[in-house]
Amino acid sequence: MDERLKVYDEKMTKSYNAMIEEFTAIRAGRANPHVLDHIRVDYYGSPTPIQQVANVTVPEARIIQITPWDKKMVNAIMKAIQTSDLGINPNTDGSTIRLVFPELTEERRKELSKDVRKKGEAAKVAVRNIRRDANEQVKKMQKNGDISEDDQANLEDDIQKATDKMMKKVDKAVEDKTKEIMTV
Repeated sequence: MDERLKVYDEKMTKSYNAMIEEFTAIRAGRANPHVLDHIRVDYYGSPTPIQQVANVTVPEARIIQITPWDKKMVNAIMKAIQTSDLGINPNTDGSTIRLVFPELTEERRKELSKDVRKKGEAAKVAVRNIRRDANEQVKKMQKNGDISEDDQANLEDDIQKATDKMMKKVDKAVEDKTKEIMTV
């Protein structure tokens, strides 16, 4: 891709990566420690990710075990999980917290699949907006005499190819995540 368009390609990639990051927080019936990534716990007055104050493990397919390094953090972590949108009630024995993920119902799987498709569509909209910005930049460059009409056509073609490639990546990621969610 042309050097002048690298910034737009990078923006498209960032949109894709943001969508993939959102997908990691969607649980598919199995315990995934990434569901805790967005939860912050109050650690001496500053919001801190759980992974920075505790050891997070997955001892069984549907259980996440959190062992705080400082036992006084158990209640703060419990509270952070309960107030999050995780929808799981934590259990504790005083030193270790366990999150038991129930089997997903068919209805819940369909809801999660819809959510995945919405996130995929949002990523596609972001990519299209970046394409529009890139095309406007190319038109300005041609209008200012920086490039010829042929160069403009070639650059716009490159932009469209990059957009199509990213759309395929988004569609594939949505398809893969939906398959993962719908697999019982």
